[in-house]
Amino acid sequence: MNRLNTPTYSLILPDFLRRAALLIVLVFAVTAANAYDNEVRITFETNSGEKVEAFEGWLSVPENRQKANSREIKINYVRFPATDSAKKNASPIVYLSGGPGGSGIGTAKRERFPLFMAMREFGDVIALDQRGLDEGRLPCQSSQKVPHDQVIDDAKYTGLYKAAMQECLGIWKEQGIDIYGYTTQESALDLDALRVHLNAEKISLWGISYGSHLAFASLKVMESRIEKVIVASVEGLDQTIKMPARTDRYFDRLQNAINQDPAFKEGYPNIKKLIREVHAQLDETPLKLELVKGDKTIATVFQKRDMQAIASGLIADPKRAFMLLDIYKGIQAGETAFLAQLLSQHTDPLKPIALAGMSVAMDIASGISGSRYEQVLQQAKTGLLADKLNFGMDHFDDMPGIDLGESFRKAPVSQVPTLIFSGTLDGRTYVESQAEAAQGLSNATIVTVENAGHNLFMSSPEVTKTIQRFMNNQTIEHTLIKIDLSK
Repeated sequence: MNRLNTPTYSLILPDFLRRAALLIVLVFAVTAANAYDNEVRITFETNSGEKVEAFEGWLSVPENRQKANSREIKINYVRFPATDSAKKNASPIVYLSGGPGGSGIGTAKRERFPLFMAMREFGDVIALDQRGLDEGRLPCQSSQKVPHDQVIDDAKYTGLYKAAMQECLGIWKEQGIDIYGYTTQESALDLDALRVHLNAEKISLWGISYGSHLAFASLKVMESRIEKVIVASVEGLDQTIKMPARTDRYFDRLQNAINQDPAFKEGYPNIKKLIREVHAQLDETPLKLELVKGDKTIATVFQKRDMQAIASGLIADPKRAFMLLDIYKGIQAGETAFLAQLLSQHTDPLKPIALAGMSVAMDIASGISGSRYEQVLQQAKTGLLADKLNFGMDHFDDMPGIDLGESFRKAPVSQVPTLIFSGTLDGRTYVESQAEAAQGLSNATIVTVENAGHNLFMSSPEVTKTIQRFMNNQTIEHTLIKIDLSK
């Protein structure tokens, strides 16, 4: 026997103990290397260079469960194992990104990484990429172009996007994509399939914005198999389309917060008046801007509609909202260099209209009830941002049959322990809307984060501490977290 190849324990242990020890070593090695099907060990690295050992995995699900011969698609994820060995068999915690179309894996690489790591105290944490992300959200570039150097009315603008949608429906079909399979209902069923894949009796859900929309849908699909829910910036099942009047009330809350600080109040004494005046100015005389893209200078006409669209994107969080107000002040004063720079960085007027099929289909499928839609149309006539926060709502009749219906949009009724964070200066999912969406959750605790916006998970250390108390089954005694608007 060559002793150099003999394990050390074989020299001191009886044969049956040696075999048992070897079995333990092999089991540990297999478990550590590949705990579940389709997983490989990786070194996960964040955008800032932090590294942690994790597992990269995937599962296969039907693209459209309503069709017998549906193709299979991949759902990708990264699993961060529990740091507490006593929690290795606890319910996995699945992160649900916003959007629809945000990447859970991508989110874990950015500023929320410390929270992902903190959650590992309570079980394995799964950074999930929802259906469609494996194929880049199903991108489609149409041949339609919006004229950038001339004024066009809203009807023509909408018509171009509807024409692009019709093109893309044909392109997705040619590519073998069943776009009708990209609904929140299917994503909720994916979560149950993930639970089975992870050999878990239950899973906990942790999400934000559209991720809460998916979590609420899952409460109706698999309530008995959900341990706990943690969500922020809640979007209810009938709240995909935002109410313009509530957007206006958001500006009132922002003004009230501004008025608490003399310096802010002096700089922004009447933000709604400022917005109305600039919109009227743009209606009368659209701006002529020059955008710089590489070595090209592109003459561009900037209309009221364009300003409303920018505002819709920037009101989610207070810091961006102040940047938005400075853009309005600049336009009013005839100073447009910053606006032109911003547009140069984030837009390309020469490119044709592109659509992300996963995102578009998800929103159309979640839809809106008829009565609510009529309210939106009426409110849009006088709302500061009209219907621009709901861009894409004109596509609802482009995909007949995908709408999930009123039964889907009915709010969940559930006793699953749920923790909700709601920012008072969230310009995308409003505080009153979030309270309405949670009315059927009898075991919910709502924590208000004063002066926080839409992306509030990292707004205060108290948010993480509150999550930890909730996961430890401790009473949440303080349901108000205050943050400084100036920070």
